[in-house]
Amino acid sequence: MNDTAMTRTLDRQPVQGEVMLECRGLTRIYREGPRDLTVLDELELSVRAGERVAVVGSSGSGKTTLLNLLGGLDRPSHGEVRIADQSLLAMGDADLGRFRNRHIGFVYQFHHLLAEFTALENAALPLIVRGQRKKVAEARALQLLARVGMEDRADHKPGELSGGERQRVAIARALVTDPSLVLMDEPTGNLDQATAASILALMDELADSAACAFVIVTHDPALAAHQDRVMRLDGGRLSPQSDPG
Repeated sequence: MNDTAMTRTLDRQPVQGEVMLECRGLTRIYREGPRDLTVLDELELSVRAGERVAVVGSSGSGKTTLLNLLGGLDRPSHGEVRIADQSLLAMGDADLGRFRNRHIGFVYQFHHLLAEFTALENAALPLIVRGQRKKVAEARALQLLARVGMEDRADHKPGELSGGERQRVAIARALVTDPSLVLMDEPTGNLDQATAASILALMDELADSAACAFVIVTHDPALAAHQDRVMRLDGGRLSPQSDPG
């Protein structure tokens, strides 16, 4: 992809209701000894700007594999992922890295914060990688840390934070770039009820005001029920689920 074309696509404000994420025939096959293991099988998914979709399913059903494919962290065996009408498969590794940085926020289940950096530095890192001045990046990161209740812990390193606090820093880091798509793997798993509620309120605000799309993998029925749609991953395919429990 041409860098100029990529920048033009990503700098445009998403329009509420337009298709932001689209998967067609998404398949992921792993080799296990003498046999192939199909984790995702011709999976179909479409998510619009401003929409929040929860994905539920049993352990080992492929939920994290799906998020990794949607975020370009892994490549499918077959099929296609398109974000903002751009095919991830059409991008080389360097272009894909720039695309992810500018367009996708990712909340991992196990944080992946850098141990030698403070909470503020971790949250600001995606903007610094993008080329923003450190002072500007950290000012924006501090705003997000305040939104998740971590402003007073901004100068602490991950080893000095609880699991729930590290998760909140990871959420601030995912949102600091104002992404069009946010992928979350059990985002409230380590949070108390009050903090989880504040995170849900922030997600609602971003979905409504910035037309940010969310795909959230979770085992939490309350979190799933809060989203616009709940999809169940079973047998490598997604199907609607009216009751998230």
